[in-house]
Amino acid sequence: MEATSEQDGGGSGAGDYEALVAALMANRQLLEAKVGINNAMFAASDLATSQLGDSFVVGGCEGQKTIDGEQMPLIKEFPAKVILFCEVPPPEGGETPFVPSFRVTERALEEFPEMVEELDAKGLRYTFTAPSNNNTGSMRGRGWEDAFGTSDKSEAETRAKALGMGVEWLEDGGVKTILGPRTLTRVFPGRKGRRMWFNTLVGMHGKELSSATVADGAEIPASFVQRCEEIIEEESIQFRWRKGDIVILDNLATLHGRRPSLPPRRVLVATCK
Repeated sequence: MEATSEQDGGGSGAGDYEALVAALMANRQLLEAKVGINNAMFAASDLATSQLGDSFVVGGCEGQKTIDGEQMPLIKEFPAKVILFCEVPPPEGGETPFVPSFRVTERALEEFPEMVEELDAKGLRYTFTAPSNNNTGSMRGRGWEDAFGTSDKSEAETRAKALGMGVEWLEDGGVKTILGPRTLTRVFPGRKGRRMWFNTLVGMHGKELSSATVADGAEIPASFVQRCEEIIEEESIQFRWRKGDIVILDNLATLHGRRPSLPPRRVLVATCK
């Protein structure tokens, strides 16, 4: 099991972590069967907080409006499962929307068959620009040093390469990461041969710090991207959190995100293969 922290708020100790991992491993076949039956997710309630420990971290940035997509679909080794636990439900809002990935592909194929097939054949190219921590005038979020866990450029390049990224160093000390080509959809074993919408096109296209284009550099029509975002929203199911809820997602078959909420809200996240 692997977890990454987006803000303070880990768990209560190594013992709880080991207990949770042991419990999940002991029931792995049952849990995977439940997720498989639902073809997307399995939800349970009233899991004791003390069972979770530091295997979960606060998911403070699941997304503030739209549905982001799968967890880390662009890197070489993405998690197969995402586990969410609600420690503090929000007083208002804060739902987590879920979307069956294959439904997005099916509807996109109905409306834009040629575009979908072209993007799958040619692939997508993504870029993301991160400033340097030394750029005190930047208001663009955390620097590449934090993202790669090092201030050494050579080591950062090595770590980027391990994730399947190319890097381009900028004059202001920042870096542009480049990924691609990546297909628009994917077919994974054990999922009925369905083509899953497995990309971050909507989340990265036309943004200030990121881009998504055809692998050959051609622009993707904004109208296509906008319609894909609308389809994702139309297919979404809203999950309203209660204290103690736990959700296990098939990350290869489900898109997820977060709706805005009033504080406090504390939903913990873990990923695993």
